[in-house]
Amino acid sequence: MPDNIQVLCPHRQKDAQKAMKQFYTKYYSDENKRTYLIGINPGRLGAGTTGIPFTDPIRLLEICGINNSFEKKAELSSKFVYQMIAACGGAESFYANCYFTSVSPLGFTKDGKNLNYYDLRELQESWEGFMVEALQRQLKFGCRQVAFSLGQGKNYHYLQMINQKYGLFAEIRPLPHPRWIMQYRLKKLQEFLDLYKSQLIPFFN
Repeated sequence: MPDNIQVLCPHRQKDAQKAMKQFYTKYYSDENKRTYLIGINPGRLGAGTTGIPFTDPIRLLEICGINNSFEKKAELSSKFVYQMIAACGGAESFYANCYFTSVSPLGFTKDGKNLNYYDLRELQESWEGFMVEALQRQLKFGCRQVAFSLGQGKNYHYLQMINQKYGLFAEIRPLPHPRWIMQYRLKKLQEFLDLYKSQLIPFFN
C-alpha cells in the first residue's frame, strides 16, 4: 500500500466483532439463498466502523436493535439503505432475502476521507485475487444467480470483468449507489426507493 493510504479492517476490532456476531446471528441463522448486493468497499462511518455493510452505528441500534458502543455518527449510504429496507417490508424480511457485501472486504482512506478500491490502479490489479477469493467464500453462504452492483459505473464494470473471468454469478445488474442518490439526487429519493423495490422484491420468497 502507498504510504499515504490507510486500510480499514473493522473485523479485527472487538466492538465490531461483537456487533457482527449479534447482527449475523439475528438475521442469517438459516440456510436461505439470498440476492447479493455488492458495494465498493467499507466506508469509515459505516461498515468501516461496525463491520456490517451499509449499517452505521445509529441504524444498528435504532432499526436492528443491537446495542453498540460506537460513536453515533450517521452515514449517507446507510440512511438510504434503511429507508429502502423499510420500503421492502422491514429488516426481518429484507435480510431474509438479501445479503450486502463489497468487492473489497477492506476499506481505504486518504487524508481522512474514504477512498474506493478502483481509485488506485495498482491496488485494483494487485488485490484482484484477494478480493475475488473473499467473494467466492461468501458465495458458499447461499446466493441466487442474479446479483446487483451498487454503483452503475466503475464498480459495475469491474464486477462485470471479474464475473466474466471467474464465473461468480449468472448475471449482475446495476443499481445506482446509495451515496450518489443521497448526495446528488435527493429530490428524487422516492423514485430511487421505488426502483430498488421493483428490482429486489421479485426475488423475495
